[in-house]
Amino acid sequence: MRQSINLSYQKYFGENMSNKILVTGGAGYIGSALLPALAQLESVSEVLIYDNLSHGRREAFLQSPFEGSSKISFFAGEMLDTRTLKKAMTDVDYVIHLAAKVSTPFAHGDAHSFEQINHWGSAELSYIAEDLDIKGLLYVSSASVYGSSDEICTVETNPNPRSWYGKSKLRGEKMLTRLNQKFPVTVLRCANVYGLAPCVRFDAVINRFAFESHFVRRLMIEGNGKQKRAFVHIQNIANTIAGITDQTLRGSKTWNDVYNVVQHNTSIVDVAYTLKDIYNDLEMIFVEQDMPRHSLLVSSSEEINSFFHNRTLQDELQEMLNSFSF
Repeated sequence: MRQSINLSYQKYFGENMSNKILVTGGAGYIGSALLPALAQLESVSEVLIYDNLSHGRREAFLQSPFEGSSKISFFAGEMLDTRTLKKAMTDVDYVIHLAAKVSTPFAHGDAHSFEQINHWGSAELSYIAEDLDIKGLLYVSSASVYGSSDEICTVETNPNPRSWYGKSKLRGEKMLTRLNQKFPVTVLRCANVYGLAPCVRFDAVINRFAFESHFVRRLMIEGNGKQKRAFVHIQNIANTIAGITDQTLRGSKTWNDVYNVVQHNTSIVDVAYTLKDIYNDLEMIFVEQDMPRHSLLVSSSEEINSFFHNRTLQDELQEMLNSFSF
């Protein structure tokens, strides 16, 4: 584990609360939930979204005005466009790196795209940040770097990613954490994300289950459903990122390490039965029950838990179900 803040970092902190934040991938799922939380921080004077909008979604720009929304602006650009990225990062005080090609935990997609965006995109950002006088950097990684395990993984567990996505996120970590002697670098290994946000993803398993339960009353479950996954509500991620950003900018606490961000470790079938408690007529169809599915259990870092709300999975699911138009 890395040591806490180096005394040389202290030059960055003081009474000045005029801080410009760059959020790469800020128009995506996590970004759309994070922006209101960042905009309301007194320690933040400006939030710049850097995104190429490759996901095709624009919902992050269609939220009703919220407190501090006048602080937010948009800069279109690619992670591998060094010149444009450097221009966006000039005069930035803090970087939150969300931009990534995303995937479900054990999916094997286009290896080249994962490597280019998640690994080398992070590398480009690190090369630019290395020459800047910034106060810190936060990287949203993934619990998929641990691979699969029936035992609970902690930050002390050696990563062993099974997918191209997990491998690329781990390589991204290595490119960024090499800078931790220059300024604080925070790495958040987030579990599978679920919950409402303006730019919500419905390929995430819990969100997909919620949608199908409400509108179709039928769920397709791969395997026997007993495979377990680590999950975290998107608002808890947003609260965690905003809280760490605020504490870093104020100099009240240093986050210069790797942390797991996890709320629940539960089986896929238990998620389904939670929804069945709400919809008694919900049908479950099991596909390839004889084919084993991998599990991944991850414990949350103790320091992170203070940012979490204390709600049950059923309450969170009910909130999403109540949001559907019909």
